[in-house]
Amino acid sequence: MKPRHKRMAVIVASVVGFTIAALFVLNAFRSNLVFFYSPTEVLAGEAPQAQRFRVGGLVEQGSVKKNGTKVDFVVTDMNAKISVHYDGILPDLFREGQGIVAQGRLMANNRFVADEVLAKHDENYMPPEVAGAIAKHAKDE
Repeated sequence: MKPRHKRMAVIVASVVGFTIAALFVLNAFRSNLVFFYSPTEVLAGEAPQAQRFRVGGLVEQGSVKKNGTKVDFVVTDMNAKISVHYDGILPDLFREGQGIVAQGRLMANNRFVADEVLAKHDENYMPPEVAGAIAKHAKDE
């Protein structure tokens, strides 16, 4: 094999190797992306059915029902409501009327099953996604 052909083979092999590595990295990023949706967007069918995503809003007053570590509650963006089921220990700051973000999957009956619940950290803070969703739907009215 001529030196020119050897160099070309090395260049082609390098490009193929870098392309495969880039595809693996992009696939890892895509599988770790978790998008945020408001309850209105979820009920409008904009949220994916088979993928994990985040839903957020305010925990509706009087909606929290606890049974051991299993908790059912309703999240609202003041326009729509979605039922959330969570099996685990809730954050200390979780309570009715406060902003939360839950991460999980939407089941066939429009019930959101969360595997993680995040609560605000003080009385003046609301997750930016939740505040934006509530402001957007308040402006639409």
